[in-house]
This record gives sequence, C-alpha cells and structure tokens, in this order.
Amino acid sequence: MSRNVLVLNCGSSSIKYQLIDADSGAAHATGLVEKIGSVDGVVTHREGAESARIEGAIADHAVGLTLMRQAFADAGEDLNDRGVIAVGHRVVHGGTTFTGPVLIDDTVVAEIGELSVLAPLHNPANLVGIERAMANFPHLPHVAVFDTAFFADLPPAASTYAIDRALADRHGVRRYGFHGTSHSYVSQEVASFLDRPYGELNQIVLHLGAGASVTAIRGGRPVDTSMGMTPLQGLVMATRSGDIDPGALFHLHRVAGLSVDEIDTLLNRRSGVQGLSGVSDFRDLHRLIAAGDAHAQLALDVWVHRVRAYLGAYYVLLGSVDVITFTAGVGENDARARELVTADLEGLGIAVDAARNTAPSREARVISPDGSRVTVMVMPTNEELAIARATVASID
Repeated sequence: MSRNVLVLNCGSSSIKYQLIDADSGAAHATGLVEKIGSVDGVVTHREGAESARIEGAIADHAVGLTLMRQAFADAGEDLNDRGVIAVGHRVVHGGTTFTGPVLIDDTVVAEIGELSVLAPLHNPANLVGIERAMANFPHLPHVAVFDTAFFADLPPAASTYAIDRALADRHGVRRYGFHGTSHSYVSQEVASFLDRPYGELNQIVLHLGAGASVTAIRGGRPVDTSMGMTPLQGLVMATRSGDIDPGALFHLHRVAGLSVDEIDTLLNRRSGVQGLSGVSDFRDLHRLIAAGDAHAQLALDVWVHRVRAYLGAYYVLLGSVDVITFTAGVGENDARARELVTADLEGLGIAVDAARNTAPSREARVISPDGSRVTVMVMPTNEELAIARATVASID
C-alpha cells in the first residue's frame, strides 16, 4: 500500500502542494494556489498529463486549501480517499530550536511563531499554512521540516559572526544556512548515484536557482554554506544582492536617505541579476546578452564571479573534493552557466565535457570527462520528496 504524504509549502500569498508516495517517490499530483487575498486568485492542479484550473477570489489560506481539495475532487477522487497518511510542511527557519523534522503540536506551533523574528518574510506564512492545514486535516499527523536543520551543527568557526558575543547571543545573530533540505537530498542522491559511501565523500553542492546557495559537505556533514542569518547572504541571486559591504547600507541610509525597510526591499527584491540587468530569468538574460546588452553581460559576469569565488573557497576549506554538483533551476538546466562556472579549472582537477554538458537531459548525470580527479554532476533536486520522506520517518 502506498504511503502518500501531502506536502505543503505556504507563502504569504501562495500554497504549493504535492501528493507524493514517500516510498516510490512518485508525485501523484502537484499544484499551486496563487494570489491568496486577491479577487483574481488561481489554482492550477496537475495529475499526470491532465491539468485543471480554478479561478476566482481566494480570501485567505483556508479558502485556498478548500479549493485545493476541490481540485483533487474535480480530478476524480477526494483527498480523503487518496491514502494520505500525513501532511509535511516546509518551514524556512528553525533557529537553534529545531535540528530536524518534528511532529507538530501546540508547543511547536508556538515556537515556530517565536522564530518569526528571524524570518519575518517566511515563518509567519509557513505558520498560517500549518494552522489552516491542521484545521482541514485534524485526524492526520502534521510534520514540520526546516530549511535550516541540515546546518544545525555547522562548526562554530563557520556559524559565528565576529560581532559583540553577548549581543549576538541575545538576539540570535549567527549563520543558520538555508536550502538545507535540498543540499541534504542532493548530496545523498549523489552518493547513491555514484555507488559511494555518503560518509566518505567530500562534496560541493551548488544550488543555483532564483535563490542560490553553495554548501561544502565533508563526510555527510556540512562544514560551511553561503547563506547566513537570512537567505540574503552569499551568492548573487535572481533579485537578492548576496554579499555586500555592510558599510554600503549605512551609506544608502545616510546619503541616499533610504529607510531600513526601503533597504530591505532593495536588497531582497530589486537587486541581484534583476537589479543589474532588468530581468531575473536566465533565459531572458541570455537573450539580452545575445542581442549585445552590456548590462546583461555584466550581470552574468558578476553572478559567475561570485559562484566561482565560493567554489574556490570551499575547495580550500575541504582540502580535497570528490564531487561538485549542480542543482536547482539554473544549475540543472543552464549548460552555459555550468560551463562558465567550471572554465579553466583543470589545475584543480575540475573539467566539464562539452558534449555531456550540453546534451538535453532532466536526469542525474556526470558531465565531467571519464577519469577526472573531481566528478562534476548534475543532480535534480526534489525538496518535496525529501519532505515526504522526512515526514514518514517522523511518524514511523
């Protein structure tokens, strides 16, 4: 019998969902509830080759979940008849409180709420989704899976900011890391694909999407990651700046007159590739570059420079590297980006075979030449499956 898990990822105005068989990995259905709080909300539901769309006002997450259930029923079978054994929830920030998946109860709900101060853009929305889903599915166990959990044991040298220690401790100022569910899943899948013991591999995982991060993993444990106290630190992203001199923020406040909230919006929503080029999608970026747009070319150059800088730093940190893996939207699908990131690194044992790199595929694959000192791979991430598996493990 299938052990199906309903996986929910709730944002402030959206609900992403999947119904997944945690054992086989099959996604029976996927969907997205968009524009919650709007009169022109949309639910898009897919099962196999079939898709359906519901349009209309979606007042809140409770209505969104009701419409999700309607979409399942319209597709032929109510969710109650789908063999769902649990609901798994993506939660962005677990702080130092949650170091692994946890069965949700009233205490956990309260603690996730308290952690909202560390993730004001994410945790409140995650929490609303949890509360509404628990009301919709009161007889099912609900499990929270945290983006930060994989990095709970980062070495102190990697997790500590060099500011006043007492102040940092009092306000939770430290590096937490994010995309942990993806980095954990991908690194384990890489070991399985290569038929190598997970605990014996030194890996660098490049999660390159709209949000982007890189993690150094030694023997199955992360030793550093590019994101910090928030998902803003590190690589250049679609709309986020990544690393920036903190002094530049004081300058923008004092000289340009930007408020704290305006700086927050600037760095999270109007920076990165979007801020430099005017577009955030790499397909659009490549089209602009082909048309001779100098701003788009600079945006790509800055993006590549930052990725390579972190790649080199983590190579040194690990001492030796067995596998470098590309994952997420850009990492999995953009051969040109992979080519630029790995160019002229043969002296480090890193090379990419041009034919393998450009061959169309959505499967896990090695793209380095045979016999390379460092294996370079593309591994599709599947955070929803990872959440489903963690959910089942938490209730077994």
